[in-house]
Amino acid sequence: MASISAAARLSLAVGSLLAGGVAVSAQTSDALIDKLIKKGVLTVDEGEELRQQADNDFTKAVQVKNGMPDWVTSLKVNGDFRGRFEQFNAEHPGFTDRNRYRIRARLGVTATIQDDLEVGIRFATADASNPDSANATLQGNATRKPVTFDAAYAKWSPIHNGTWTASATIGRFDNPFQVSNMVYDYDYIPEGAAIQVGYQLTDTQSLKAIAGYYVLSELNQSSVTNSAGNPIIDGSAILSPSHDPAIQGAQLVWDAKWTKKLDSQVGVSFFNLSGKDNLGTFLTANNIPNFNSGNTRTPSTQVSPGRLVYDYNPFVISESVTYHLDSFPGYPGAFPVKVMGEYINNPAAPTRNEGYRVGVTIGKAGEKRKWEVSYRYQSLGGDAWYEEVVDDDNGAFYANTVPGDTSPVTSRFGNYGNYRGGTNIRGHFFQLQYSFTSSASFVFSYYLNTVIDKFSDPGNVNVLGDKSAASHFMADLMFKF
Repeated sequence: MASISAAARLSLAVGSLLAGGVAVSAQTSDALIDKLIKKGVLTVDEGEELRQQADNDFTKAVQVKNGMPDWVTSLKVNGDFRGRFEQFNAEHPGFTDRNRYRIRARLGVTATIQDDLEVGIRFATADASNPDSANATLQGNATRKPVTFDAAYAKWSPIHNGTWTASATIGRFDNPFQVSNMVYDYDYIPEGAAIQVGYQLTDTQSLKAIAGYYVLSELNQSSVTNSAGNPIIDGSAILSPSHDPAIQGAQLVWDAKWTKKLDSQVGVSFFNLSGKDNLGTFLTANNIPNFNSGNTRTPSTQVSPGRLVYDYNPFVISESVTYHLDSFPGYPGAFPVKVMGEYINNPAAPTRNEGYRVGVTIGKAGEKRKWEVSYRYQSLGGDAWYEEVVDDDNGAFYANTVPGDTSPVTSRFGNYGNYRGGTNIRGHFFQLQYSFTSSASFVFSYYLNTVIDKFSDPGNVNVLGDKSAASHFMADLMFKF
């Protein structure tokens, strides 16, 4: 093992490179430190000390050149680029196969400030109207692509003593809940506040509690009104701005490392969608973007058709077990095999209120010449959870009207409907990832799904409503820095 002085000398060398203007990225220095720890040159504590010293030296160099105040103790810049080809196919004869090309570019800056504070800002090329996507489609005769605030937050971490950790975050931030995209799309960046508390039970087991409040929409003054300008009455309550739509959630996660080769994770979560009546309808006066489908909506006979019928307050149980083989052909290092399962149930809906997924992942991409292969099967009932926050890539073909859409197909999607993500979908997912360097990877993803509950077409536009099977293929080339 290297002495502390040896680690300090190496820290000064790395710091000198950074301060001297040599282009050494955070990922490069972190990778070097990881290798030194793996080879036994540094202990884990020495490695963390070295990372901190490298961060400080980099920050000092930036402060000198840019006049940053000395209470900014660390500044990190990172980002990624993804180029994507994707294709949609469906068995219905009225569906036209679709190809599209997309990009995603993200650039983020994180500043660590004295008194356990952190501020982060991230920009991304994306469709600003879709909360479940960070992609920009190549179209419009090479028109410029918009850049949006992908994240903007402040975080306070007052407790981090080795046994307890605690933090509070406000703004727009990466989702802290440890659930799959059956519950939250991985591109969904919530807006609101979150609290995380962690406790180290033993050297090998820990608990984490997470709570969040996510704002969905905000109404100003007047009640939601009908076409005549009168307040809409739902039961005995007039819809008003005092019931702004929001999501509340809480989760408890237990991580355990049973042996050097075997570890597990179990999570129990509860979520609630409040103020659902003020979300409006996807037919008129919708207060949020409508990209997904599946939830039960009010029929055309009501004053305001297309509103959510049921409340959404599901519980979610997530679990995974990972075993590390010593080796595997064609894979460098220890080889992880992960088995996972997840179950969701919304007791507020009488039917169509359950969902589950089971899957396996072998390998782990992310480092040079490492790869992973994943498969999962998922079935998500139409009213198991709110349709607009789940995976929008996981969809099928609605040959008829979408759930609760009382207008003829021709008024919304053309002659034969469209591919729709969201709930009310079951099927398969396959994914292959290969990292040809530690910063660049290929990812191939394939969805094959059907609609669970099919709906009659009041306009009788087509009679092939049972043909809902559709596939969604994506090929990604990803670079990170």
